[in-house]
Amino acid sequence: MELDREIAGLLLPWYEKNKRSLPWRADREPYHVWLSEVMCQQTRVEAVKGYYHRFLTALPTIEDLAVCPEEQLSKLWEGLGYYSRARNLKRSAEIICREYGGVFPSDFAAIRALPGIGDYTAAAIASICFDLPCPVVDGNVLRVVTRLRAFRGDIRRERTKAEVRQALAPLFDGVSSGALNQALMELGALVCQPNRAPDCGVCPLQKLCSSSAGLWREIPFKSELKERRVERHTVFLLCCGGAWALRKRPKKGLLAGLWEFPNLPGDLEAQAALDAAAAWNCRPIRLLRHTEKRHIFTHILWELPAWVIECQNPADGFIWASSEEIKERYSLPTAFRQFMNETEIKENPYEKSD
Repeated sequence: MELDREIAGLLLPWYEKNKRSLPWRADREPYHVWLSEVMCQQTRVEAVKGYYHRFLTALPTIEDLAVCPEEQLSKLWEGLGYYSRARNLKRSAEIICREYGGVFPSDFAAIRALPGIGDYTAAAIASICFDLPCPVVDGNVLRVVTRLRAFRGDIRRERTKAEVRQALAPLFDGVSSGALNQALMELGALVCQPNRAPDCGVCPLQKLCSSSAGLWREIPFKSELKERRVERHTVFLLCCGGAWALRKRPKKGLLAGLWEFPNLPGDLEAQAALDAAAAWNCRPIRLLRHTEKRHIFTHILWELPAWVIECQNPADGFIWASSEEIKERYSLPTAFRQFMNETEIKENPYEKSD
C-alpha cells in the first residue's frame, strides 16, 4: 500500500483551521498527553473531559499519581470502566519516578515498555510530546487510510495495522509528527466517521480518495467478534438502618479489587434470595422490590436481576455505608453503580418505586 505524499500538505492546514479545542491540546506535557490517550481508549472524548480535569486537579504530577492510594485512584476513575487502565497508570508512574527521576522518558522503546502502553499510545506520546516520526494507528486512522486506498484488509488483524503504519511512515518526513498524527485522527473523528456516510464535500483529501460513493459501507472491513458469553448474577441490595452492604471483589479477574454490591451466580427467586441473605447473617426482614439491569463487557454480557432487601443485622463480612458515603468514598464500577438510581438509595430507602 502506498499513500500520496501530498496528504500532509493538504491535511495540516485543514487541521489547524478545524481542530477541536480539547483540554489536553493546551500543551505538550507528556503526563497530560499520556493521561488523555489512556482515558480516551474505549471512551467518548466528550465523556473524558470532566474526568481529565478532575484527575489532574487531584493528581497534578506524575509523582502524585505514583503515591496515590488505591481507593482514591479507583474513585477518580469511577465510571470510566476498564479499571486496569488506572492501575497501569499508577504502575507506570511508579516506574517513571523510580527509574527516570519522575521525568517521562522521551525514547519510543522506553515509553512502549511502560505497563499498559501499546504501540498506539506510545506513538501518540512520542510524536505529540517529542516530535518523533511515529505513525499513530487507531480506529480513526485505519478508517481514513483504508478508505483513501479502497483497501479491504481486515482492520482487526495486526498485519493490516502494520501495513497502514508502513504506508504512513514516509509522510512524516519534514513535518510535525504530532500535528500530522492528530490531523489524521481528527479527520476520522469529524469527517470520515464510522457507521455513516463520510462528509466528502469538506474533506481536504477528497481528490486523493479511491473510494467511490457507497464504498464507505464496506470499508473499513472488520471481521466479526466472537459472540459475547452471557452470565446471570443475582445482585443483593441489602439495607440495614439506612446503610447498604458492600464488599470488595477479588484482587484478580474481572473488575479486580473494586467494590460491589453482594451477588451470587444465577437468577435467584424470592425465597432463595432471602435464604442467601440469612446465610450471610443479615437477618432479612422483607423483600422491598425486584429490578433487573445488564452490563456489557467486551466479551461478556452480564444480566443482573436484583433484590432490595431490608435487614436487621449489619453482618460481618460487608462494609455498611450510606448512599452518600458510597458516592463520596467507594468506587463502584458501572455494572453495580447503575443500581444506585434504580433502587432509589436515599433517606427513605423503603419507599416503593413505581
